[in-house]
Amino acid sequence: MSLWYSIIDFLFPFEWAQYDFMKNALLGVLLVTPMFGILGTMVVNNKMSFFSDALGHSALTGIAVGINNTLVSMLAFSILLTIAIINVKNAKTASVDTIIGVFSSSAVALGIVILSYNGGFNKYSAYLIGDLLSISNNDIFMLIISFIAVLLIWFTCFNKFLLVSINHTFARSRGVNVKFYEYIFTILVAIIVTISIQWVGILVISSMMILPAASARNISNNIRQYHIYSISIAVISGILGLFLSYHFGCATGATIVLISSVFFALTYFISLRKVTA
Repeated sequence: MSLWYSIIDFLFPFEWAQYDFMKNALLGVLLVTPMFGILGTMVVNNKMSFFSDALGHSALTGIAVGINNTLVSMLAFSILLTIAIINVKNAKTASVDTIIGVFSSSAVALGIVILSYNGGFNKYSAYLIGDLLSISNNDIFMLIISFIAVLLIWFTCFNKFLLVSINHTFARSRGVNVKFYEYIFTILVAIIVTISIQWVGILVISSMMILPAASARNISNNIRQYHIYSISIAVISGILGLFLSYHFGCATGATIVLISSVFFALTYFISLRKVTA
């Protein structure tokens, strides 16, 4: 971390750069937002925009059942919820959004009931809005490992993910194990969302993943552009959101989402002009 601190001190001779927590937060943003930008593209393609929201809600139950390690219990519960959603979805008894809505509402209700028992909910309310400025050196190390894992999985499995998102029957005709790659992708999303919740916040975690990809889709002409725009919007929103939240004293995660919303509005109007041109 000393190398990172030295780089920031050299490049940014500003008041905020005097604080280690801001240097950690900036590095955290540069690690978290690209992962959200990458994964969000396939979440939007698969029309699973509520999926990350369901995972965020399930974190409440993971927190509630956690005994010695909250993060481990959150990860375990989110992965179990992911497997359950995929299994029920594949049974084709209801639409995807209905299934996700049922699991999401049930998970958040169970979490609130357990956490509110004997008035214990207040001490966990910080998870609702997150605190990116509290990110530690150990957290940074975990994010670096997660970032490398996402890149490796994406480069090795992207074509399979894309085929599955286009059409299951077509993917099977190409020899793709659809269920396996569905599990890989959704569990990967579950892990990244759960790890990031403590800094981003349960209330806005879904928006942070969906908005950059949705904005990029408005103006992209191919898959390469889609990824580049999504990652760029996510990173720019993250950096601007961090600095604005620092200067105005507001929640970082929510500020990032607001900036992403502005990007979506801009790209939406750009796409409208293309249609009417």
